Amino acid sequence: MDDHPTQLSAYGSILLIGVVGILLVCVTMFMAKLLAPNKPNPIKLSTYECGEETTGSSWVQFNPRFYVIALVFLLFDVELIFVFPWATVFGQSELIAADARWGWFTMIEMAIFLGILILGLVYVWVRGDLNWVKPKHKIPTVDTGIPLSAYEALNSRQYLVKDYKATEVVEEVKEETVQPKTSVGFKPRFKKPNA
Repeated sequence: MDDHPTQLSAYGSILLIGVVGILLVCVTMFMAKLLAPNKPNPIKLSTYECGEETTGSSWVQFNPRFYVIALVFLLFDVELIFVFPWATVFGQSELIAADARWGWFTMIEMAIFLGILILGLVYVWVRGDLNWVKPKHKIPTVDTGIPLSAYEALNSRQYLVKDYKATEVVEEVKEETVQPKTSVGFKPRFKKPNA
């Protein structure tokens, strides 16, 4: 009898598949690094390549409704995937012939499943998680010692606002030729000391 088996054990085949998978990933990444062009420019090095220039700080608080609506959509979308396998076996005549209760059992089972999904949707809807509430703009108020009539007087006055688009006309100053005067406009007078 041969002491060396020619076939791999179950663990050996799993190890071989793992090693081949790791080698394929490493070779693919190495080839991509080797063959990919490396031409960085300001557009490629920017934060976003979506065509929108970033403005302000990136430390902005996002509305949590983005995440709630995305999670609710994902939940109901994934749950509805389970309807397709049910629909493929629901009307099979072989299963109905084997047990006459098959059609009613699967119909009640799917009704319970969809009922739970509909109850979850109604719960989310009643709770208001599907409503997109925009923030209400509120004018800030500050308690100051300035009377309200002073603000009303400033706000009711008409102010002249200069149009920033209008070009300013610069008048050219003509240089006049100055003729030298023969007489001096200022003639100093000295007092003679009394002797």
